[in-house]
Amino acid sequence: MDINNEKKSPENMREELRQKEVKHPASSMKGNNLADLVGGANWKISGIIILLLIGILGLVWLFTK
Repeated sequence: MDINNEKKSPENMREELRQKEVKHPASSMKGNNLADLVGGANWKISGIIILLLIGILGLVWLFTK
């Protein structure tokens, strides 16, 4: 941060913080985003995850009838 923080408008400060986040995204490093999880896996693993989710939803639907 600069020494001139009191002279900056809140909009300018928000924009600076946004630019810093764009340069160094925290969520990509931790990998807690679904897009990061699927993006890092190959298509076979992604397909297995999708099939498992569909199967679990089917079982829940079957047993709640």
